[in-house]
Amino acid sequence: MMLGYLLARAGIEVLVLEKHSDFLRDFRGDTIHPSTLEVMHELGVLDELLQRPHHRTFRARARIAGEEIQLGDMAYLRTQCRFVAMMPQWDFLDFLSAQARRYLTFHLRMQTEVTGLIEEQGHVVGVRASTPAGPVDIRADLVIAADGRNSVVRDLSGLVVEDIGAPMDVLWMRLSKRADDPDLMIYSDRGKAFVLFERGEYWQCGFSIPKGAAKEMQTSGVEELRSAIVALAPAFHDRMRELRDWNDVKVLTVRVDRLRRWYRPGLLCIGDAAHAMSPVGGVGINLAIQDAVAAANILAEPLSQGMLTVEDLARIQRRREFPTRLTQHIQEVMRRQQAGSADRPGSRGLPWPMRLLERTTIPRRVRTRFIGLGIRPEHVRTPAVSEVRLEPSTR
Repeated sequence: MMLGYLLARAGIEVLVLEKHSDFLRDFRGDTIHPSTLEVMHELGVLDELLQRPHHRTFRARARIAGEEIQLGDMAYLRTQCRFVAMMPQWDFLDFLSAQARRYLTFHLRMQTEVTGLIEEQGHVVGVRASTPAGPVDIRADLVIAADGRNSVVRDLSGLVVEDIGAPMDVLWMRLSKRADDPDLMIYSDRGKAFVLFERGEYWQCGFSIPKGAAKEMQTSGVEELRSAIVALAPAFHDRMRELRDWNDVKVLTVRVDRLRRWYRPGLLCIGDAAHAMSPVGGVGINLAIQDAVAAANILAEPLSQGMLTVEDLARIQRRREFPTRLTQHIQEVMRRQQAGSADRPGSRGLPWPMRLLERTTIPRRVRTRFIGLGIRPEHVRTPAVSEVRLEPSTR
């Protein structure tokens, strides 16, 4: 949606396909980090975005191995917004689509699911899709796969995926919110973590479990899960009855991987379709936004001139591959530090790398920059040349 918005704004004819009838999907990442808010500022729509209901998080605090630490303080950042905006992703997508629809060059088709690629002489020249009215063929100068960690387009492309491995999955759930709840985002000890995201009247919660353990856990009731949560976050003990059974819990199968090559003639993968990220740090959506901004910056001119080459697609990977690889590495280091004592049976207390980082200012600033801005934050370089509709399109 972001890439479509930026390219349409730059005068490129864009068609975005969404397989569902709306954007309403629960248990998606809700964090809009300062890097993304900076992009909104550069586009001149930040104030309008922040008029939508959201919660501002200025500091990220955690209790790890029984000790409270500050993971990041957004006050260190030199950005327009020194906070993380907690906003349901469907609201953010709805906002982006509303902004994009202002431009005559932007088109959005809901309930349109890609089922195949159209190829001619080794080039991808379009997609086949299913719609309520029947199958359709859609041709394009460039097909962009931004359909997530389970990307259908990526699977159809034949591009090679490197599985980095993820030792955990995540159970997502809701718990009611109270005024006296601790302002901690993460509770972690002995390899387990309980994470909370502000959603107004309730918390969206994630609980990490060993990879593949969900199926065995689901053979019994939710009592074991309740007990494990309370062991990490005792303040929530009287809300465990809100988890009535496993229907109140959603399993997120965590994947961490990346494509060796993000493109082939006529096709580009970005976001989780190019590199599925760990949920650690909540930076996946923001990394995807950075991919979109970089891709728009590089693609706008050759697409407008009808001179797109494979080298243009390669430039996008070269621009974004280093941030991706380094972010995945840092996520794994953070995960191991959070696991801490679980990696050394019998030990207790905050792992020494976390203790060292907590006691020094510079590493705290580095952590804040990683969470808030990421590696190599992008800036909008595309022009605003497309004609604007007088009334938003509902197409």
